[in-house]
Parts: sequence; structure tokens; C-alpha cells
Amino acid sequence: MLSILLYVSGVVAAAAALAVIRPIARLGLVSRRRALRVWLAAAAACVASLAWPAHEIRVAPSVSRLDEIVPIYQFSEVHEITIDAPADPTYRAICGVTANEIALLRTLTWIRRFGRPGPESVLNPPGDKPFCDVALKSGFYLLADEPPREMVLGTFVAAPRAARANPPPRISAATFAGIHSPGFAIAVINFRLQPAGPIRTRLTTETRVFATDARIRRVFAVYWRIIYPGSSIIRTMWLRAIKRRAERPRSL
Repeated sequence: MLSILLYVSGVVAAAAALAVIRPIARLGLVSRRRALRVWLAAAAACVASLAWPAHEIRVAPSVSRLDEIVPIYQFSEVHEITIDAPADPTYRAICGVTANEIALLRTLTWIRRFGRPGPESVLNPPGDKPFCDVALKSGFYLLADEPPREMVLGTFVAAPRAARANPPPRISAATFAGIHSPGFAIAVINFRLQPAGPIRTRLTTETRVFATDARIRRVFAVYWRIIYPGSSIIRTMWLRAIKRRAERPRSL
């Protein structure tokens, strides 16, 4: 809702700014004074949506590996889809899809990096490689791989300089679950499969972000509310790509 408020108030503020220069009667901005008042209100709404504090969410009891790894978080998004295929091929399809199969992925990641070139990563994925492989080679870690029930990936959004200079020799689910020191923010995404019939599967993906101190939460809240629409679209398109691949007839 805060992300929606941000974008709606941003559009209103832009229209009002134009009306300050030249009133737009069809939008009700019949005078510069009225347009200025609308602009001030919309600008205040933008600031409020970005500054609104993020509150902690605690999970109890745990029903998934994601719950065990990130039982406390401040930011999240959840998407799901029903797939007309058993769990096994669905699980294989999760990391089988390429960037080219995920509609709008490369366009949205291009926007996220402002069109700048860079090495292969989740923000600059090659079209013909499995997207999971790209993620695991560019800062993501496989935290749980339990076919055909759940897969969990995680990455560090922020970390103190000392931790970046001396990372632990092995990053595991326990590493992420044990992060509570100030200066950290972790993002963890899962894919969870549940039977929805004899040959149907409900696939859910959830992303959680846990920031360990107030400063990191404030900074990340701004970033999250700006990128949330694109992030939501990418996850929706990823699930649809998984569905298409999982439902694809296998050659005999």
C-alpha cells in the first residue's frame, strides 16, 4: 500500500507541477494556487510513504524452511500459482527457466541498473542461462534444497565492512538464521510446493528482508517502496515461466 501511495502521489505531484505553470481545467486544477496546494499535498504523501516506519513481523510456529531461516522480518512479498503438473517436474522447472523465458525480466533489470552495463548478475542476466544459476554465481546462496518441497535462496543486502572483508568460509542456512548484529540486511526467497490435486501443484514464492538495526531499515524502506512494483512483476512472470516449463509435454 505504501508503494502504491508513493507512485499515485508521484503522478499527482507531476500533474500538479505542470498545472502550476499552466492550469489544467480538465483535472480540476483551474488555478495556479489550487495546483500548488495539490502539489504540496502530493509531495507530503510521497515523503510520508517513504518515511513510514517498517515494523517487525514474527513467525510462529514455523511451517517451512523459510520460517526457520528468517522468523523475523520487516519487508516481504508473496506470490503463488497453480500448476497442472506434479511436484517433481515443477521443482526441476524452478531453476530450469532462463531469463528469456521470464517476460519483462531483462527490461525491468535494465531499468533497475539505469541501463548501465556490468558483469552477469540478477540485474544483468544473460538470456540463455538458467536464472537460478546466474543468481548463485552473483551473490546468492543456496540455503535449502529439498525436492520436491522447498528451495530457499539468500543474499546479503547490506553488511558491515569488516564482515565483507572477512566472510565466513561457508555460508549456510545457519549463517543467515544467526545474523542479528547491527549493520546487516539479508534477503531470502523461497519456492514452496504443496499438492493441489493428483497432478496439480500450488507453487508459492515469498521474499523476506530482515534488517538488523533502525538505520538499515530506514534506508532499505525507501529502496523497497520504490522497486516493489518491478519486483512484484518479476516474481509473477517467474512463476508463469515455471508453470509453462513444468506443464510442457515431455518427449517419450
